[in-house]
Amino acid sequence: MNTPLADTTSTAVELEGTLAVLEANLQGLSDSLRERDAAAMEWQAEQLHQALATAVNRFSQAARSGGVPQALRLRLARAGSQVAAQREALARATAALDRAIEVLLPGLNAGPVYGAGGFSDRPTRSGMVRA
Repeated sequence: MNTPLADTTSTAVELEGTLAVLEANLQGLSDSLRERDAAAMEWQAEQLHQALATAVNRFSQAARSGGVPQALRLRLARAGSQVAAQREALARATAALDRAIEVLLPGLNAGPVYGAGGFSDRPTRSGMVRA
């Protein structure tokens, strides 16, 4: 027979496991970002996405059925902060990369350089002023 205390304990153990997976995925993503390993980043991001979905689902169920221990709520909040920090760092890195590409390849978005026939689509300029 399950008692409320046993149910609370099993829920806490389940939530603990869910958080451990989430934290491991956060660490893995952080490591792959630091190592600049694109394949690992992609895989870790996928794993983190799944872990986050699982955590949100399990914590929501636990909150509806009796509550979540304070220590686990704090760990979940810390994990959420880490996700936000990684998202922000990635956004900054992407913006810096976009700026670098624009400096290295100005006018990249100005349209095609050559037309379908292989001739230049851009007007030729002689450098001469015409009136």
